[in-house]
Amino acid sequence: MNDSRIRGAEIVIKSLVAENARYIFGYPGGAIMPVYDALYDYMDHIQHILTRHEQGAIHAAQGYARVSGQVGVCMATSGPGATNLITGIADALIDSTPLVCITGQVASHLLGTDAFQETDVVGISMPGTKWNIQVRKVEDIAPAIAKGFHIARSGRPGPVLIDITKDAQTALGEFNYVPCLNIRSYRPYPKLEDSIIVQAANLINQAKKPYVLFGQGVILGKAEKALQEFLDKSGIPAACTLLGTGALSEDHPNYVGKLGMHGNYGPNILTNQCDVLIAVGMRFDDRVTGDVKRYAKQAKVIHLELDPAEINKNVKCEVAVLGDCRISLEKLTEKVEKRSHPEWIKAFRELEAEEKRVVVGNDLSPTKVGLTMGEVIRHINEFKSDDAILVTDVGQHQMVAWRYFEYKTTRTQVTSGGLGTMGFALPAALGAQLHDFNRQVICVVGDGGIQMTIQELGTIMQTQAPVKVVLLNNNFLGMVRQWQQLFFDKRYSFTELDNPDFIKIAEAYNFKVQKVDIRGDLRQAVAEMFVHEGPYFLEVVVEKEDNVFPMIASGSSVEEVRLS
Repeated sequence: MNDSRIRGAEIVIKSLVAENARYIFGYPGGAIMPVYDALYDYMDHIQHILTRHEQGAIHAAQGYARVSGQVGVCMATSGPGATNLITGIADALIDSTPLVCITGQVASHLLGTDAFQETDVVGISMPGTKWNIQVRKVEDIAPAIAKGFHIARSGRPGPVLIDITKDAQTALGEFNYVPCLNIRSYRPYPKLEDSIIVQAANLINQAKKPYVLFGQGVILGKAEKALQEFLDKSGIPAACTLLGTGALSEDHPNYVGKLGMHGNYGPNILTNQCDVLIAVGMRFDDRVTGDVKRYAKQAKVIHLELDPAEINKNVKCEVAVLGDCRISLEKLTEKVEKRSHPEWIKAFRELEAEEKRVVVGNDLSPTKVGLTMGEVIRHINEFKSDDAILVTDVGQHQMVAWRYFEYKTTRTQVTSGGLGTMGFALPAALGAQLHDFNRQVICVVGDGGIQMTIQELGTIMQTQAPVKVVLLNNNFLGMVRQWQQLFFDKRYSFTELDNPDFIKIAEAYNFKVQKVDIRGDLRQAVAEMFVHEGPYFLEVVVEKEDNVFPMIASGSSVEEVRLS
């Protein structure tokens, strides 16, 4: 008798292949070993990337997902393997990154006995996932994976965790993969009401100083073209959030800059002078609003949003346009009048000129002896391609790189926004590079953050992904030090670092390396980095006490942004 059944572990792999997953980022262990054994026979169908830590695996999956627009996949064993994914899961939820995380679990009969490497990862991950489940029967594996992919990618994307017991992995079952297209009671796309579009258009058409704030929702909703067409017709100035960067080319005449704590001067100040505020795919994060009690109180707010939970959560709106922002923008464009706002945009340009005079010149063309982070980014702009991807860690270097990197196209900005996860950049850059080996991927890191996941240099070495790592080394936890300088009387409590020889470490991982500490060598070093075809590690020693401005202090209003 011919038995067509296969083991649950093979069903896991065949299900991932059915979902067209290109990569699994993971780390093997006892409770997930049957799946790794099954994977051995499918290496021609799906590629596994062995990271050096499970946190590296999930951040790499995030980087891949953010650049590709596809669901990232990571895998880990039970216990510590699973718990090492939690930081990345929380990061992915707040930044709306689609992931499917598969973890092994002890056998069903051992659940609740504190067996070796047993951890209730479903309970632990519940607040950080869009959906999670524990699978204990072989017949439930494929349906769980199908449902997981649908939930991860649909509506507002997010992370899903599927925990599979070891006996479910080893049991025999039929493989019949049916993609999940809908789930009862799950409505990822709210119905757009035409009457609401009319209300929003009427407010916009009557406005004298309308202002668009756009976020990552534009990118996730593939609404970049719709946003540009709306701005072209309405003539409204527009500013972006950290994660919305790249949704609109910075060359667009209506683009006026970046929002938030270390954003641009004009976009922050003039938030409190507009009469109609149109928020597109952004969630009014506290880093954007500052003191929410003093945020845009003079304005009527129109909020284009997919997730009903974000409506009126932080900022009360006059008109809530619930729905897919691409469709919402297209319908809104039909209704708004063809207009221009030259005097209003001029107000942004005047403040932009002041920021350039006080801040930008000192950052990009400094007269001080020590190198600045800004001039490093200026030289990167000289040699990068228009579609180059910038991946940053968290801290001063993140904000400086964001401010000065020239974004031309969408999905070229990868960073940890809402959670602010140090250690994110190195593995995320690997994931971004694996999506397309021909794209330039520039990983800008600080000396603090890189040491949290520095072992992933080994993963880059093994894959030979041509990531360009630029370490901006100031021997400090720079962002914390800046706050200590400005608000804690320069009491530098545990922020100065005694660092290792990063060049020797990178050389040990077979990177081409170079270290720069004087201005005359910088431009040539950056040029050589881009010419090199493989992985490259460039360390730049920068000013120890250089600060990032503009800055909105915690608890301040957006109009209290300071230039020094």
